Amino acid sequence: MAVATKSEKIQRLAELTAVSETSTGASLWREAFRRLKSSKMAIVGAVIIVLFVLIAVVGPFLAPYSPSAQTWRGEVFPNQGKFVGARDGNWFGLDHLGRDLFSRMLVGARQTLLVGIVATLIGLVAGFVIGIVSGAAATLGGDTGRRIDSVIMRFIDMMLALPSLLLAVSIAAVMGQSLTTVMIAVGVVQVPVFARLLRGSMLAQGNADYVLAAQSLGVRKRRIVLSQILPNSLSPVIVQATLSLATAIIEAAALSYLGLGNPDPAIPEWGVMLAQAQRFFSYAPAMAVYPAVGIIITALGFTLLGEAMREALDPKLRG
Repeated sequence: MAVATKSEKIQRLAELTAVSETSTGASLWREAFRRLKSSKMAIVGAVIIVLFVLIAVVGPFLAPYSPSAQTWRGEVFPNQGKFVGARDGNWFGLDHLGRDLFSRMLVGARQTLLVGIVATLIGLVAGFVIGIVSGAAATLGGDTGRRIDSVIMRFIDMMLALPSLLLAVSIAAVMGQSLTTVMIAVGVVQVPVFARLLRGSMLAQGNADYVLAAQSLGVRKRRIVLSQILPNSLSPVIVQATLSLATAIIEAAALSYLGLGNPDPAIPEWGVMLAQAQRFFSYAPAMAVYPAVGIIITALGFTLLGEAMREALDPKLRG
């Protein structure tokens, strides 16, 4: 009878702890959302992101001309270093091959968004898997688990020791010039960041009361990790994913600028457009200004929203 009573007490403790953790997690997200709604930084970032996504989705349908069209009023291009600036019918002017820059900016937004999202997803998924394995091994795996975690983390440390752009350039150079290569190269660079972050967050949750209660009840370690520790460790990873989108767009543009992006110059992408404009910067700086400003503003939007989310979810900054 005494054993049963003790078991019932442990069961009750686990239930109360789980309810407490769930309520705390829910209230944390509600409080974070409330703070985000009142944050000017979050609002500005969200507006920029929404506008960018809308342009990327509907821009190709709104583009007044084909991004590869080169025939205008009987003019012949290339026009031997003479660049047509903004004028009626060509709001941003024409590039060195006589293509409408405004149309190319609208169509190129979709390629830029695609590169950023796919690259971030590659880094997130791979880092997520590595982080779960490492965090679970370190938290509940005993001595063997800690050795596994140590091996994985040393490999991650080696990746973090390399400058991100240098690592991305090395991967892209090995795989060859293509848009897919840029996505993979930028995604691989993001892997150690997500893996480290998720593993650290899981370690912080490993000694929580609800984990100890579940262990006392004999709940399987896999279930503890997947249903308890992991859900409570996701908030910093979500914030990092938002920030990584900005980094991915910038790094993808850098690889395209270095000539490692899409080999087809007819397909507009902001990084490729920036690379094409460098030869003519002294004659037509607008060719470089438009894609550069687009990249900067888009990255700023993701950065502002990510920083606002980080502050909203930081328990030290909660009122």
